[in-house]
Amino acid sequence: QMQLVESGGGLVQAGGSLRLSCAASGRTFSSYAMGWFRQAPGKEREFVASIGRDGVPTWYADSVNGRFTISRDNAKNMVYLQMNGLKPEDTAVYYCARAPTRNPIYAPRLSGEYDDWGQGTQVTVSS
Repeated sequence: QMQLVESGGGLVQAGGSLRLSCAASGRTFSSYAMGWFRQAPGKEREFVASIGRDGVPTWYADSVNGRFTISRDNAKNMVYLQMNGLKPEDTAVYYCARAPTRNPIYAPRLSGEYDDWGQGTQVTVSS
């Protein structure tokens, strides 16, 4: 099992930026694809972005493509989500997660393909 701890959430005005971080421990971080998901009140958890174990490929939800960037630093066991041009509809709890696949060119987009999850960090975007 991998322990994941997110940080970097907060309150920001529309158009602003935040950088989320996820610290991983407990398994060989560099062996696994990672993803970011979010859940808004009253809604199901949805895919935001994913990244392969070596930094490629990367995938984004249509709603964030061009505004968000996922990256990772395997030497530091960290995965990041840079969020620019934030909108009120981006308000949600953001979670990072580990996919158990060791396929070097696979970065899943379905939550059911992820095993380990962090506790989440709240992002609130005011209009």
